Amino acid sequence: MINAETLADVHTDDPDGDGSGTWYCDIDASRYDGPVEIAVKGWDAGTRYGVWSPFVTLQVENPAASKPVVTIDSPADGTQVDGAVMIEMSVQAKNPLSSVEVRIDGGRWLKAKADGSSGRYKYLWKPPAGASGTSRIEARASDRRGNVGTSLTTYVRLGGAAAEPVTVEPQDRAIWIWEKASYNLFYNDGSKEVLDALAQDTATFQSDPVTTFYLGIDQLYGTHVMREAPEKVRAFVSWAHSRGYKVHATIAGGTILPYMGAYSRYHEIAVRTMEDVINYNLSAAPDERFDGVNVDIEPYILPDFKTAQPSVQIQYLDGLSKMIQRRDAAGINLPFGTVIPRWYDSAAQAQNIPWRGTATWLSEHVQNISDYVAIMDYRDTADGSAGIIQGALGELAYANAIGKPGSVVIAVETLDIADGGDPETITFREEGRTHMESELDKVYAAVGSDPAFAGIAMHHYDPLRQLPSDWGPDRITWEPPADDSPPSAVSVRPTAAAFDHQRIDVTFGRAFDNTEVEEYYVYRSTDSGFEPDESNLAGSTRGLLFSDTGLLPNTTYYYKVAAVDVRGNQGPASDETSAVTGDTPLAPMVVRGMEITHTGTSAKVSLRVVDRETNAPIPAAIVHGRFAYGAGKFVDIVTDADGMASATSEAVAADRQVDFIVQRITAPGYYWAKAYDVREPLSAYDQQAETPSVLPEEEHAVDGPHQEGSAVDGPHQEGSAADGSRQEGSAADGQPGHSLAGLLALTFGQGELSPVFSPDITRYTLTVERDVSAVNMTAAAAPETAVAVNDVPLSAEQPSVEIPLDTDDTTVVIAVTPPGGQTVTYTVTVVRQGAEAAAPAGP
Repeated sequence: MINAETLADVHTDDPDGDGSGTWYCDIDASRYDGPVEIAVKGWDAGTRYGVWSPFVTLQVENPAASKPVVTIDSPADGTQVDGAVMIEMSVQAKNPLSSVEVRIDGGRWLKAKADGSSGRYKYLWKPPAGASGTSRIEARASDRRGNVGTSLTTYVRLGGAAAEPVTVEPQDRAIWIWEKASYNLFYNDGSKEVLDALAQDTATFQSDPVTTFYLGIDQLYGTHVMREAPEKVRAFVSWAHSRGYKVHATIAGGTILPYMGAYSRYHEIAVRTMEDVINYNLSAAPDERFDGVNVDIEPYILPDFKTAQPSVQIQYLDGLSKMIQRRDAAGINLPFGTVIPRWYDSAAQAQNIPWRGTATWLSEHVQNISDYVAIMDYRDTADGSAGIIQGALGELAYANAIGKPGSVVIAVETLDIADGGDPETITFREEGRTHMESELDKVYAAVGSDPAFAGIAMHHYDPLRQLPSDWGPDRITWEPPADDSPPSAVSVRPTAAAFDHQRIDVTFGRAFDNTEVEEYYVYRSTDSGFEPDESNLAGSTRGLLFSDTGLLPNTTYYYKVAAVDVRGNQGPASDETSAVTGDTPLAPMVVRGMEITHTGTSAKVSLRVVDRETNAPIPAAIVHGRFAYGAGKFVDIVTDADGMASATSEAVAADRQVDFIVQRITAPGYYWAKAYDVREPLSAYDQQAETPSVLPEEEHAVDGPHQEGSAVDGPHQEGSAADGSRQEGSAADGQPGHSLAGLLALTFGQGELSPVFSPDITRYTLTVERDVSAVNMTAAAAPETAVAVNDVPLSAEQPSVEIPLDTDDTTVVIAVTPPGGQTVTYTVTVVRQGAEAAAPAGP
């Protein structure tokens, strides 16, 4: 974790394969100036919860990368203004400035004038006669090195306009929709049809309709839809309102690990994320505005939540307060909801938290300042001392005591959480939808008439769609709308990049469908020109990144990708891409033979671990794995002298579907080449005679249910393994810690590049002044890497080029080819200030 804005996978130097060694990560410091905070997060193999290294701060002295700091000094935030308004700004910069600008209500940037004092600038704003309501003022400063700094927003009210009252409406039922699904909704119109069908369906499981969407709007794969394509968001919200739904923008701390936003040093990032929602609503038509904001920062995942109590708790409350203050300064009706775990009113680390002169439960502090709370009341039974009902009574009682009716949402979990450290009792995944609805009926009966009750929320859209009635032979699953049309091909051809000796990351562009693209099939072969089919299916992914692990060293692998929609229709395969794995002294081991039987009360898995090359059994190998579908127990087992190991699940009926997924195997001198596992009956295994010593390269078996590509051989969560709502945005969600190609830096002499350059992000927008006729671009590349700009080659001696601009938008295509590697294409769209950039086809 680098400055809470970058998450990079680390490399492991473990030459003997014993699970310990040196971890390292190469950090490009050229983009930083000043303090850079780094920390390493991993997963404890025993508890399966996150563990942290100490936080380390590096001091980088690099003025060339220093962004100007611009502050709006006047008018004061949240005040009434009348007539002409003098906007005054102050700027601190290490490099000579090229411009200081201001804009009003999201309009074009206007040049400010120096007022004669060092670092002081001003602009005379004349609001239209009769203007009324809230206006927003932003400022930015650019230096001659291309660094751009922007201010926080200042909100003022015109024409004597009063602040709008905040109105909290019922949210029964609500559902979280995280970014992998929400970006489909933004960029693929057909996805709305599937969401609408699920939300309206009350017959399949005798459930209540969904009325409220908690919609993830954070960045995904380098695209920030709120900042880059707000028209996509407006279209979705308008559609949802036309169908009778409410939409709350779900945000966290704005940091790449959402909970980092709890720290005071990252509050400004969280505040800017809140301002994104406020500024969006201020510029949107009434039917396009969010109905609330749902804030999911989970500070208890931080390492010092327990060890430095109450420091993090206080910083967290301060951060929430700052976010709410932005809403209050704008004076708009935007209910602020905070997502909290069920134990903020019972656990020791939430007790007697001193804040604003009062020491009380953390839950009570949060309820005091929030318009509503959504309790992650994650249990799979309604009754009992640990049940859903009991978990919400404290918050309901307190909401009534402080006079906040309709302010407590009770949330339940449907996600498969067995990979992490939480018990299976926190989710309805193993029990199924019928049991969940039965338990929720009990919740409604117990608290449905409580004045503070606001509804039930379900986490989250993707696993809920896939949750069957139960895991028995007659189970019912939700059916999306009928459709026989396949999706399109992926919009950007795949790119493959080797991370180490056993992992290759495959990235690609979004596909489109008349309904919903459910997942992407990734096919793998060691033969170029292969035909994709079930025999070479490497796996599937919901997102636009697949990490293929457990490969062989020094091997060229070829990949193709095809989209699959919710009805199983498969689109055309992509063009082929390839990468070569690195070297290792370790030998590959595999699972060769696995069986699942039923003991009468539980399921039993038996498996064998062998040397892939010799088939010799590997004793004392440590196998970490978990049962799946109707069971969810995680087990750690050790192989015997014959390479055999077995384990039993929790109690499960004999007719329930059960599977077993191996998550990690370690043994001295070996690594797990899981891509070559063979799931055959153990009775078919005959080490002496029947099994060949070398298997075909394309031998493939599926370890149970399709798993999304994971960047690690351990738990792959959509966020944390803590008892809370999982967040999207881990290293496996589109931020691999290595360069896709050899491009190290990309700078322009004019304009503002968005997002900030990273080798792993391939599409950008450069905003320039209206009168700019050309831009100078400089590309820094790794040795022996070929770079061409609009088909014109660059060189180490001539790394810069002047690019003339068209009257309209200009597209700059940068092709980067490392030695012996695949070409990666970066695209920069140059737009002029005040002009609307053409909406990209997708992130």
